[in-house]
Amino acid sequence: MAPRITVIGTGYLGATHAAAMADLGFEVLGLDVVPEKIEMLSRGRASIYEPGLEELLARHVQGVEGSSGRLRFTTSYAEVAEFGDIHFVCVHTPQRHGEYACDMSYVDAVIETLAPLLTRPALVVGKSTVPVGSADRLAARLAELAPVGAEAELAWNPEFLREGFAVQDTLHPDRIVAGLRSERAEQLLRTVYAQPIGEGSPFVVTDFATAELVKTAANSFLATKISFINAMAEVCEAADGDVVKLAEAIGHDERIGSKFLRAGIGFGGGCLPKDIRAFMARAGELGASQALTFLREVDSINMRRRGHMVELTRDAVGGTLLGRRVAVLGATFKPDSDDVRDSPALNVAGQLHLQGAQVTVYDPKGMDNARAIFPTLRYASGALEAVRGADVVLHLTEWREFRELDPERLAEEVAVRHILDGRNALDPAVWRKAGWTFRALGRPTA
Repeated sequence: MAPRITVIGTGYLGATHAAAMADLGFEVLGLDVVPEKIEMLSRGRASIYEPGLEELLARHVQGVEGSSGRLRFTTSYAEVAEFGDIHFVCVHTPQRHGEYACDMSYVDAVIETLAPLLTRPALVVGKSTVPVGSADRLAARLAELAPVGAEAELAWNPEFLREGFAVQDTLHPDRIVAGLRSERAEQLLRTVYAQPIGEGSPFVVTDFATAELVKTAANSFLATKISFINAMAEVCEAADGDVVKLAEAIGHDERIGSKFLRAGIGFGGGCLPKDIRAFMARAGELGASQALTFLREVDSINMRRRGHMVELTRDAVGGTLLGRRVAVLGATFKPDSDDVRDSPALNVAGQLHLQGAQVTVYDPKGMDNARAIFPTLRYASGALEAVRGADVVLHLTEWREFRELDPERLAEEVAVRHILDGRNALDPAVWRKAGWTFRALGRPTA
């Protein structure tokens, strides 16, 4: 008989994982402590925008017409403990306020609440990104609190989801990493992931510490690659080089590769910034801080890009932002997402506003979340409305909609044909031909 699965935490990670597990054929029960989320999910609706997620929910949520009925949601830990054989922990681990370290309170709360209710053998599987060493501590606490003792086992199975591709990454992962302590735990996880393993996804078995480190190491490498090309953009501006051509040339080296080599205003979101900071903090606690000192510079380069875009904007409007009309295209930290957490685009918009500019923002999916963080900015219902009367236009999130804009049509709305491409995603020749002054990070001015 197939194991029954629960997913605790129904944010970006949890909602996607729950829907995907149902799609793989399992009976799934999702839990969240926020009733509004559960009410939405129970109608087959997601509280976040993620391509393909609502279609997957509609296909499986119990009570939705035509669904398989394999997926339902609750706020009851008692119901979860009674229902599940495998419990996936998918709650978030934000950065502690005023510190670099990770806030483990949500993960700890799951173990403290779930463990005392486990009266039969169960596997608890951590998917949240945690400091190395957490799994050891949580495994001991789980066995201590659970009525079944050591038969309440822990495994660590980090997630590697890319926002905008989360459904695909869950159903067809490029690797499955499992930190395990028993053959039983391994067999249960192999059962859960039998379909992707059968399709060729590697199943990598490790100890707890290595499984925890895989996620933070991967994010640190990606952040380093992004900051590297952004550092090269700074050098290109000083030397009058072209960072786009530079990236293309070095990307042909198979040892380097072309992915994550697009210079721009840097990375953001709910993962990379807080994960590299938490990694540095944890390395310090372990006495290995020198090993990760380079990540401080990675973080510094990344944050410097935002300030540089503000300076370029000031230069573009004649040296003072006071009263200048600035159109910002993009609010989310990346396209195909409504996530504005630590978004470089929204950060730049906020800085410009605080320095006296009249800033109007448009984003295809992130408007509500942006308003919640920066209610004092102006928001437009479309790109044409956003740029109306603008002294300068900033392209800060590389949505396809923005890449396909007609420079001639936009020119009819602006006060000044001046655009700054903060993502190196627009074609300078096309915009210059339409009479625009075009400037991009790390590229020649003409």
